[in-house]
Amino acid sequence: MLEYKEILIFLAGFIVIAIASNQIAKVLTKTHLPLITGLLLTGIVAGPFALKLIPDTAPEKLFFVNEFALAFIAFAAAAELYLKELRSRFRSITWMTVGQLAVTFLCSSAAIYYLADRIPFMQGMATDIKISVAILAGTIFVARSPASAIAVINEMRAKGPFTQTALGVTVVIDFLVIMLFAISFSIAQALVHNVSFDQNFILLLFFELLIAFLAGYLLGKLLALVLAIRIGSIAKTALIMFLGYGVYWASGYVREWSFDALGMEVYIEPLITCIIGSFYVANYTKHRPEFLKILNDAGPIIYVIFFTLTGASLSLDILIRVWAVALFLFGVRLFSLIVGSLAGGALGGESWKFIRISWMPYVTQAGVSLGLATVVASSFTGWGQEFATIIIAVIVLNQLIGPALFKWSITLIGESHIKANTPEFDGNRNAVIFGLEGQSFALARQLKDHGWDVVIASRKGIIEEEELDVIIKPISSLNLEEMKRIGADSAEAIIVMLSDKENYEICEVAYEHFGTKDLVVRLNDRANFDRFHALGALIVEPSTAIVSLMDHLVRSPQAASLLLGMDESQDTVDLEILNPNIHGISLRDLRLPSDILILAISRGGQSVITHGYTRLRLNDIVTVVGSIESIENVALRLRE
Repeated sequence: MLEYKEILIFLAGFIVIAIASNQIAKVLTKTHLPLITGLLLTGIVAGPFALKLIPDTAPEKLFFVNEFALAFIAFAAAAELYLKELRSRFRSITWMTVGQLAVTFLCSSAAIYYLADRIPFMQGMATDIKISVAILAGTIFVARSPASAIAVINEMRAKGPFTQTALGVTVVIDFLVIMLFAISFSIAQALVHNVSFDQNFILLLFFELLIAFLAGYLLGKLLALVLAIRIGSIAKTALIMFLGYGVYWASGYVREWSFDALGMEVYIEPLITCIIGSFYVANYTKHRPEFLKILNDAGPIIYVIFFTLTGASLSLDILIRVWAVALFLFGVRLFSLIVGSLAGGALGGESWKFIRISWMPYVTQAGVSLGLATVVASSFTGWGQEFATIIIAVIVLNQLIGPALFKWSITLIGESHIKANTPEFDGNRNAVIFGLEGQSFALARQLKDHGWDVVIASRKGIIEEEELDVIIKPISSLNLEEMKRIGADSAEAIIVMLSDKENYEICEVAYEHFGTKDLVVRLNDRANFDRFHALGALIVEPSTAIVSLMDHLVRSPQAASLLLGMDESQDTVDLEILNPNIHGISLRDLRLPSDILILAISRGGQSVITHGYTRLRLNDIVTVVGSIESIENVALRLRE
């Protein structure tokens, strides 16, 4: 009873520290430090070697927390392996995976074995134990980080064969490395405990793997059953987490029972069971989208807990002593990655342009590799903790360097689709409207009345411009050259009023090549909302816009009237501060006409809460309301 009370006290204290760790890590990300590194550092500082907020006995008492997290990490790794998405680049992915898996494992293992005398905790070890350490480290060095790769791809909006291959290889290797670890772990256990490598050992290992696969299939069925139940997502998340922990509990129970009843240990690797179960759900059931959503939603909480606890478990004194060794092992892994990628790319028949940078996406490590390191730390007394400390130091280095290298490789290969730099305001307000119809004419006239230069781009016939007092330019296609020809590259705003497919083509070109300040989209199908929103477009959905407008006219008639320009003497506009003399002046000291009111200030895409002491900055966007004449005077002052 006292032991359970102690565990509850440790758990409650750790949860408080984990909440703080999450906030501290988010602050550290502003210094471009990876979130995982921030969590590890916070755990180290809160741990027994620094502030002692987490006692040295706490990590051992909270072992079950690691088991919950490891099961979740295995679920997340396997859920990303979706076979249908790998078919188009199957040959390239296969050879790259084989090259990296074989070369990285063999090179890393051999390097660690032959350099054992230079690694402090391996000095004086027996040959069998050196081999155990080498193959375990070599296996962990093979691991990748699908979550980090996906984050980089989303950030860069990367698309193309190089990106597809990189993600496919990352996901497949993370799946296979857990199986490789199960075999390496069993061999290491046998070497450490002087178990002979005979026919019985091989049969037992095969039997353990077979049972793990069958258990994984049953787990997949249970996961599918949970996902099919009509209950809330929180309840489903809890059930999935307890199923994962149940796998670890069952593995431990079978291990103890087999030793007592049979005189030998039967170890069913829980990580394999979890990845097979997750793989089954992702590829052979209809629940993949919901399963991925649950994993994505729960992921941040699990990672905060796991990485903070891992940081608290690190031996800081060992880390200080072996940082040079960690740096060297980082170099060994990098070299093996380069060799493996060159071999895999050549065998896959890729071009030299592809091969020479093919190693760069695979440096990053995170969840799976850290999880495997903690398994070794808890399983091998004497040297397991020192092993994990060095390996985690290498993982942190990989996490610091890896994402930057992946981004660089995407840029070099030409598959980056990030937003171009927004051109500086040249003093002229100009807009391009795509679509020749009544609404585009009406919009063009209103913009012209407010001092804008407007061009309508038409894929139809041309109407007499003199009758409409609007410039109309024909456009044969929606490519980069045609859009530049009509002046879209210098437009402050682009308004698209075509089909959603054509609208998206225009917005994508403007986003990637022009960095257009404002993209305004008339949406046809609500299902396409997220695609346009990802490009930062301002979206008008006609069916809901009318309802929202009438709602505002009922609840806020004065504000809605100003917005719609119903009062011809009043207007509302956004003005960008370009006058360096205004920079640093507080609002209370800014001399404005008596009928001008500042409604809002936007700085760097974020709204600023305004008061009299708010200081203006260059390039701030100021929303003002007032008479047209006064607004023109304010505009001159802010922009001169």
